[in-house]
Amino acid sequence: MAWRDGKASGKRLLLFMASIILGIAAVVSIQSFSNNLKNNIGLQSKALMGADFLIDSNQPANERVVELMDSLGGYKAREVKFASMAAFPKSLSTKLVQVRAIEGNYPFYGELETEPKTSAFDYQDKGGALVDATVMLQFDLKPGDSVKLGTTTFPILGALITAPGSTGIGATAAPPIVVPFRFMEESGLLQRGSRLGYNYYFEDDKVDLELLNDKVDPLLDAENADMDTHTDTSERLGRRYENVGRFLNLVAFIALLLGCVGIASSVHIYIKEKLKAVAVLKCLGATRKQTFLIFLLQIAGMGLLGGIIGTAIGLLLQQTFPLILQEFLPFTVEISTSYPAIFVGLLLGVSMSVLFALSPLVHTWFVSPLQVLRVQEDTGKKSRPYQIWVVVAIVFFVLLFALWLLGRWEFALSFVVGILVTFSILAGVSIGFMRLIKKYFPKSWSFAARQSLLNLYRPNNQTVVLILAIGIGTFLISTLYFTKDFLLAKTTFEANAESPNLILFDVQTEQRNDVENTITPKGLPVIDNIPIVTMRMERIKDRDVNDIRLDTTTRVNKWILNHEFRTTYRDSMIGSEKLLEGEWLPSVPPNTEVIPISLADNVANDALVKLGDTLLFNVQGKMMTTVVGNIRQVDWARMQLNFSIVFPTGVLEKAPQFHVVTTNAPDKASSANLQRELVKKFPNISIIDLRQVVTLVENILDKISWVITFMAFFSILTGIIVLIGSVRNSKYQRIRESVLLRTLGAQSKQILKINALEYLFLGVLGSGVGVLLSLLSSFLLAYFIFDTPFIPSWVPFLVVLPGITLLVLAIGLFNSKGVLNSPPLQVLRKEG
Repeated sequence: MAWRDGKASGKRLLLFMASIILGIAAVVSIQSFSNNLKNNIGLQSKALMGADFLIDSNQPANERVVELMDSLGGYKAREVKFASMAAFPKSLSTKLVQVRAIEGNYPFYGELETEPKTSAFDYQDKGGALVDATVMLQFDLKPGDSVKLGTTTFPILGALITAPGSTGIGATAAPPIVVPFRFMEESGLLQRGSRLGYNYYFEDDKVDLELLNDKVDPLLDAENADMDTHTDTSERLGRRYENVGRFLNLVAFIALLLGCVGIASSVHIYIKEKLKAVAVLKCLGATRKQTFLIFLLQIAGMGLLGGIIGTAIGLLLQQTFPLILQEFLPFTVEISTSYPAIFVGLLLGVSMSVLFALSPLVHTWFVSPLQVLRVQEDTGKKSRPYQIWVVVAIVFFVLLFALWLLGRWEFALSFVVGILVTFSILAGVSIGFMRLIKKYFPKSWSFAARQSLLNLYRPNNQTVVLILAIGIGTFLISTLYFTKDFLLAKTTFEANAESPNLILFDVQTEQRNDVENTITPKGLPVIDNIPIVTMRMERIKDRDVNDIRLDTTTRVNKWILNHEFRTTYRDSMIGSEKLLEGEWLPSVPPNTEVIPISLADNVANDALVKLGDTLLFNVQGKMMTTVVGNIRQVDWARMQLNFSIVFPTGVLEKAPQFHVVTTNAPDKASSANLQRELVKKFPNISIIDLRQVVTLVENILDKISWVITFMAFFSILTGIIVLIGSVRNSKYQRIRESVLLRTLGAQSKQILKINALEYLFLGVLGSGVGVLLSLLSSFLLAYFIFDTPFIPSWVPFLVVLPGITLLVLAIGLFNSKGVLNSPPLQVLRKEG
């Protein structure tokens, strides 16, 4: 019976099935790609590191670390990594790069992919450089040209395409240049205060990495070194991409939920028209269970078929993801069939269809055989308790699915509450709008305008469903644009002569005056000359840092114990700081035994210290006892130099230190001119142009927003299908209205105008509420999460809102063609 009735209602059931296909396709494509990505990271973990494990430190290995490395069989290759300015004599240009000076046959796994290929093997013997391929293009460099690093000039042997240890986004800020290790001492780049990273690579594929890490890592921590295995690297990378995958999965799941709302609406009208048929079946002896199962089987069958089609589309769609995400991936992803993703697609297709269709299906259970004789029977009161249980089941299922994606109850609960609040607001707005129309009906409006408003609350209207579908899609896309804009605003700096846009790092004390004398003759100001002193924590309150490292129950954050702090001293706070606790002390008298210092709140929280607690620092060999004098809140996103620890003046002036000098170059030409001269005179200095940093941040956000917009359009497309389905499902109702209006003398032009105004109202209301909701949510994000002023983007108001409104209007009018072209006799025959 389900099969026979389904064939007769094929077109309508196909539209119902189409409502969930896109949502399932989105979920399956993301889920399948995430599984493939995880498998690829696991398979390529050695190639990502280039070794089985490494030992790294911010300083050359001391005697104890060398002993530990010898006990492990000795390192097979070593490397020093640091940021530096590279000068290209051919174009007289400079660029901040990451120098990777390598000694030995590294990498042991994977390869340095270069063009020409032979340069990956020749650069050590020939003493040449491998320059990032993008930099080669940017400065029109060819093999045979040269690059100057510090005081040493290297011939460029080839373009570096990929290398283990260089990730996509990290390499964008400071592209890598690979050179032989043996030239570093003479280059003059390994200066005191420079942020250097020494890596010692090991090759041993038989060692138990987990056991080795447990035994050796604590011993290395005591020497300010660290062990990292290839499995650790792959796990970190996997977690990073897994978080992105979870977010995209939630966006895709919202599209599926929208489709399911469309299912509930379509099935409601479909079942309402079938109630008389159910009553006839019961007159012929069919039981409640039988009539219920007839339509349940139809829905489940359509859900399964929708799941199969959606899964197939999702598996095809994931083939495009490596192209979309290639900027963020440090390796090539090999796509294969993910059977767990297929299972998820089919399960969601059936379970979500049935769950969301159960509420209208419950009505069939309470249909009386007398319904054949009666015009109408209200089954709503009898079925209401069961419908409440259906809603509870839907919420519970969504919660379980969100928990499976996110892994934590609080995140899953927040997601479900957020969805319920958003859906409730959109539904409340649409219901409230219909009630307002009834109460304050504009009787003075034209006939077409009045009739279009009446259509919004006529019997079998789908105003709520359409506003939900339109509003959620608009909400997602608008939130994306609002968030992106205030994140970019947070990274910008004021374009005036008092705001630095060039930052010079690693300026040695003896170079300070010469650097200033290079800047000022060009008419540029020296805005800051900030001293920096490096130090490490030796004791927190009454416990040595080494003892805390060995304590497995400690809640002190590990980075505090291993970090080399770069601190400064000054007599006042700066614009990015706000005093939370204690009093600011500008200076201390000479020979003060316990020095009051200022801590950033994140350091105080991670070190578990408060006002009055003591900290012992190792200032390059000299021990210094300090006390927490005040705690500051620091806006780390501000484009200026911020510090975790600030000392008062009168303490660190004679300590070994280097300086950071800032200036403001009004245009790119003066900036490039100054950078060339500084690099020529002071090759050890690194220069960051904040304009380039802002451009880089903007490009990254653009790429991320493109990916999210791509996923958000699944919600928009699902909303379009729900819109088409709603028009199709209410087509007979509309044909009857059209015939009655024609009988009363209305012309096709008037009927078309009525339909156009109806869809225009729906489009404006749905997209308008979506934009306003996203405005509110983005403001809350900016205020509570990012702690930044909220400046709304114009894109949602000028592009998204009118664009989606016009789209809804076009689809509504296209689907109304059949209504306008239907002859009146069609309705009269059906009535007869």
